[in-house]
Order: sequence, then structure tokens, then C-alpha cells
Amino acid sequence: MATAPSSQASLLLQKQLKDLCKHPVDGFSAGLVNEDNIFEWNVTIIGPPDTLYEGGFFNAIMSFPEDYPCNPPIVRFTSEMWHPNVYSDGKVCVSILHPPGDDPNGYELATERWNPVHTCNLVVANCKD
Repeated sequence: MATAPSSQASLLLQKQLKDLCKHPVDGFSAGLVNEDNIFEWNVTIIGPPDTLYEGGFFNAIMSFPEDYPCNPPIVRFTSEMWHPNVYSDGKVCVSILHPPGDDPNGYELATERWNPVHTCNLVVANCKD
């Protein structure tokens, strides 16, 4: 039997989305994919000036696990995107989006990986770079 999404995670995501709307991050916007699901956000990143992405609008979906913030969201671009940290299916691969703890492959320090004190703003900052 499937469990209901955590009310703690839901409340935290509602707060973080509200904060993003009140205090927008330059070059980034977010909203819900479906008004009934706080766990899936539609985001748009505007290509930063003086980069190869300048002037571009790049859409992505941020999918949050039911145990958020214990585990990170998954970020997947729905717009075509070429970047060394974006797989061909659009999934973003950066250390901050990897589960907390030691890297089973030994490439990343635990301090580089997700930590439950991280917020959506930190994810946004890492996906814009």
C-alpha cells in the first residue's frame, strides 16, 4: 500500500515555493506542474548574460521525493539542453542533487552531496551555473 506524501515535506515545499515567489531569484521562475501536487514543480531558467546560454529559456521539472528534505529533488530539463552536467534525457547530474552520505563510487565528498538543510534556492543556484 502506498503511503501518503509527508505533510512535513508538503508544508516545507509550500513555504519554499511561496518564498521563491515573494523573493524571486534572478533568471529563474517556478510554479506547480499540477495545482494538486506540491511535489512537482515546473521551472524556467533564463540563460545568464555573457554565457553560451544567454537569451535562452530552458524549462525543467523538479520532482521532490516524499521524504524531502531528507533526500534531494530530481531535476530534469524538458527543453533541449547541452551541458556537461545534463544527461541526454535531460536529467541534471551535480553533486548537490546526489543523496546524502558517502559516495559509493568515491568521487565526491559527503559535504558536496545533498544535506537536509539545503533548500530549493541552493538547487536553483547549482542548476543555473
